[in-house]
Parts: sequence; C-alpha cells; structure tokens
Amino acid sequence: MARLLLVRHGKPEGESDRYYGQIDIGLSEEGVKQAEMVRERLAPQNLSIIYSSDLKRAVDTAEIIATAHKLKVLSCSDLRELDFGKLAGMTFDEMKERYQGAIRFLSGREPNISAPGGESLRQMSARIQRFVAEVQEQPPEQTMLVVAHGGSLKVLLCLLLGISLEHWWQFRLAPASLTVVETYPEGSALCLLNDTSHLERGRR
Repeated sequence: MARLLLVRHGKPEGESDRYYGQIDIGLSEEGVKQAEMVRERLAPQNLSIIYSSDLKRAVDTAEIIATAHKLKVLSCSDLRELDFGKLAGMTFDEMKERYQGAIRFLSGREPNISAPGGESLRQMSARIQRFVAEVQEQPPEQTMLVVAHGGSLKVLLCLLLGISLEHWWQFRLAPASLTVVETYPEGSALCLLNDTSHLERGRR
C-alpha cells in the first residue's frame, strides 16, 4: 500500500474569485502562513517523496512543507492547473461575457470542451495520467506528498478512484487543504477529503 497526501497550494496572490490557471503567480502572505500550518500538520509524517506542480504557488507551498522533512521537491509540469487559455485571469462573470461556452467548459460535464487557446479537461487528464503512471512505478509502502492545484488534484482523484471526469466538479478542495488516498493493487481508497482543521488550529 502507498499513501498519497494531496495538498492544494496555499492562497495565491491576486483576487480569490479569478481563474488563474497556468498564470505563474506566487503565494500571498496568507498563503505562506497556510503552508506553514500544513507543514506543522505533516511534520510527524514519514514522507518518502514530495512532488509538486512546477507553478510557483505550488512549488512555494511544497518547499515550505519540505523544510520539516529534509526532502527535495520534485517538480512536475504534468501537475499544473488547467490551462484556461485566453480566459486565464478572468472571473466567472467575465468568462460568461466573453465566451459563450464558459458554463459548459467550467462544469466539466463535457470534458472535451476547451477554452479558446487553452486545454480541455480530457487533455489535462491525459497529462495527469502520466503522473499516475510515474507514481505507480514507485516502491510500495511509501507515503508521498503531492502539492498541486484544485483542478489538477480533482482530476487526480477521479483517476485514482475510477470516477468519470464528468464528476470532477463534485469535489471541493480548499486552499491548503489535505486529502489522503491509499492505493492498493486492486484500486484506491479515499481516507480523508478537503481537511482544513490545521488552518483552524493555526488561527487560535
């Protein structure tokens, strides 16, 4: 059995209601504090390896967590957020105004639809499947940390759990949240989803 600890990056710079996609922004001050709280939460874990999306907000989160484990962060472009193309950086309302298919695209219920100049959910799934294949090549009985984005982690959950991509929108992953999946030869089990209790403790 291998355990995957899935962490969404901390709150990024900029406005929280915008879809930044692959725009390479860093963590906000609050996001840095959130990453530090995740580090405290995961400090007792015996991590074997740390993977991260290569976008700055994920790398920064992963490197903060890694300081408690003396592990190098392995950067992986396949874990990037969905490419929103010409819609990147817009709010939902702005997308609706400028792109007639915005609602169909964002719902994920038609995974072959892409934003203008961007990628579809199906295309993102193909690259995350490459990451899954890499993870499966690792020795069993490991605890692996994966730091990425809301969209890419939801697709990763669908792939690990054998859930159709059309249901990806039914997962909710908050910034700096922790999700735990145990993998077996027969399949994977979801043990924890979108846990942010460490953030509440950090505010006390």
